[in-house]
Amino acid sequence: MRKFQLDQNFLRSPRLALFLIGHSNIKKKDLVIDLGAGSGVITSALARRCKKVIAIEKDPETARKLRENLKRQEIANVEIFVGDFREMKLPNEPYKIFSNPPFSLSAEVFYKLLDLKNQDGRIIEKNSEEHRRPDAIYLILQKQLALKLIITERHYTSQLGRILAKNYTTKIRLPLKETDFTPPPRVPTVLFEAKIISLNLLQESAQHSYNPSKYATNDIWWIKTYNACKYAKQQYHPWIFCFRRN
Repeated sequence: MRKFQLDQNFLRSPRLALFLIGHSNIKKKDLVIDLGAGSGVITSALARRCKKVIAIEKDPETARKLRENLKRQEIANVEIFVGDFREMKLPNEPYKIFSNPPFSLSAEVFYKLLDLKNQDGRIIEKNSEEHRRPDAIYLILQKQLALKLIITERHYTSQLGRILAKNYTTKIRLPLKETDFTPPPRVPTVLFEAKIISLNLLQESAQHSYNPSKYATNDIWWIKTYNACKYAKQQYHPWIFCFRRN
């Protein structure tokens, strides 16, 4: 039987997993990796929304239960990898990540996906030729860490966040509640999104000195502005409008 560590918090409901996936850019044609699949709450939800899922589970007994759960649900588009995700070879084809990893391994997930290593407290980009980065990353993270991964004027951005911003736009998609998990987390938790910058945007970067931090900051501003507008309409008048800043 799998032993729960203090930082392992699993989603309670398949319906919630489907709701969170609905707030991603995952499509029917996509290959998606679920890191630390557990009994398959996220895996089974992903399998209904994309072409193929690679479910990674380190514990053999839990992986066996995952197979049984998928078989009972008649889900056939899932490949199960039993082992440590850090030792897995990532796909050479386009893929996306949607996962709820243990909080203590959150940084390790980014190191693996972005081909990084920690050398004496400094994060080094290895830039291996054969390494392919995911097109999008959706991770359930501690809010404190997620904020450090976003370029914004309001708070500190970590070195990992600055590296991430070179190729991705980042934002917090949704906040989560303690009651969404078992066992309940002891810290605020969110769904974090990192989407790779499109080729068109990269071309714009070369021509107009594109600054990823500008886009990331505007994304966060949009979320906060949308929430403020929604509150204003509910509390004061339905014809209140908000306009985007220049």
